[in-house]
Amino acid sequence: MAAGEAVESFLAMLAAERGAAANTLAAYRRDLEGVAELIGDPVAASRDALAKLSAAWSDLAPSTVARKSSALRQFYGFCVDEGLRDDDPSSALPRPATRRPLPKLLGHDQIELLFRKAEEEADSDEPAAIRLLVLIELLYGSGLRATELVSLPLAAVPRDAPFLTVTGKGGQARMVPVSRRARAVLSRWLAVRPQDTKHLFPSRGGKHLSRVRLFQLLKALAARAGLDPAKISPHVLRHAFATHLLEGGADLRVLQTMLGHADIATTQIYTHVDSARLVALVNERHPLAARRRSD
Repeated sequence: MAAGEAVESFLAMLAAERGAAANTLAAYRRDLEGVAELIGDPVAASRDALAKLSAAWSDLAPSTVARKSSALRQFYGFCVDEGLRDDDPSSALPRPATRRPLPKLLGHDQIELLFRKAEEEADSDEPAAIRLLVLIELLYGSGLRATELVSLPLAAVPRDAPFLTVTGKGGQARMVPVSRRARAVLSRWLAVRPQDTKHLFPSRGGKHLSRVRLFQLLKALAARAGLDPAKISPHVLRHAFATHLLEGGADLRVLQTMLGHADIATTQIYTHVDSARLVALVNERHPLAARRRSD
């Protein structure tokens, strides 16, 4: 089997058997095509050839190298299973020490500034302003991922129940709660959105709003609200949703369900975030901290 056919078969397996998302498949395709440019046919690559990738990837971030190595390990496991290779050379791949970074955080005051500006603009009843307010309500109020949000079909919005039906990573469906205030502005948006489309947030050509456009809209809103646009993104608002819920006493398992995490270990990063905030609070506000500063 040619290298290109092997890669296509591998990606088809990921989609069919593991429910890999489109973004994941695209990233794996880029990784495998990049490896082919460096060492030739990856199916026939030797351990020595794979070992040389460490030098070729030396300028990349450890997290990027880890992702590329992971893609190759899975690919070689597939090759062995399919009889394309007798051996698995992936032990020669680089294994960078990676540490999951803590997410960027927004304070309650920054969230307030962002929403105040969005609400002020939505008072004009301009459809674009109402849409933007709905978008940030669902990012911060329901913790949706960017792709989940922009691709929501109109059918995901129930008439009576305060939930949205969301299709997340791996095609897994889940129900997420929608707050009263989000439902109110969602009703406003449903009244003014284009009616001849199946998408909740349509764009031109019958498609839905793109992730790139969502990023642009949020950063522009942040600038108008007097916030640093570099600190605002859909991911940051999702992280704020999780962190602030945890601060308010939410159960970690409930949070896992709402975020759509397959593994609770992914959700546990927010306990580290909360702990970091507590340590910072003690260091800044404890009487002994003030005493040390005065000394």
